[in-house]
Amino acid sequence: MKIIPIIYARSVLPECMVFYGGSRERSVPINFTVYYIETAEKRILVDAGCNTMPGFEMRDFIGPVKALADAGIDKDDITDLVLTHAHHDHIEGVKHFGGAVIHIQNDEYEIGKSYIPEGFSVNRFDEGLDLGEGIRVIKIGGHSQGSCIVEIEDGDKKYVICGDECYVRRCLDEKIPTGASVSHQISREFVEKYSSPEYIALLCHDE
Repeated sequence: MKIIPIIYARSVLPECMVFYGGSRERSVPINFTVYYIETAEKRILVDAGCNTMPGFEMRDFIGPVKALADAGIDKDDITDLVLTHAHHDHIEGVKHFGGAVIHIQNDEYEIGKSYIPEGFSVNRFDEGLDLGEGIRVIKIGGHSQGSCIVEIEDGDKKYVICGDECYVRRCLDEKIPTGASVSHQISREFVEKYSSPEYIALLCHDE
């Protein structure tokens, strides 16, 4: 199995979004990252990224499709696209992946369905989804109502692609809930669980 982070832009977020109790005046540098998973049977992309990001000053922006191509990955080879949640920077790029099955949690689908072009193959789920080969999508609901993570078991290793349940590694290291959460209690439970050495956390915005 291959798990490859694909960074396509950089920017900053207010600290209060990144850390619960953080300052509104200070900023935290972030990356915009999607993850490519290659298994014996599938070519999976976790999140679609975005082509625009209104309100953000983007740096080193190349977009998810070019970033994939630069890594030697053809967007048309993607078999499955997992959307961790329906916020703009995770779902806008879905239009580029018409050959993939789009997997999205039911609540997030209702929020983000306008991004998904007519005729695309969409697989909706509620609490979770088993993609086989040790890959599971799990609803957490800390960052947004139906926000999800992806757990991956590869031999004796356990990876977790965190979506936006956690922006930066400091939240895991210091067990700080994410500021931009619909439930800080769920966010606290998330960082407490996945800060365990049992998991290798893969983050979508950590610089």
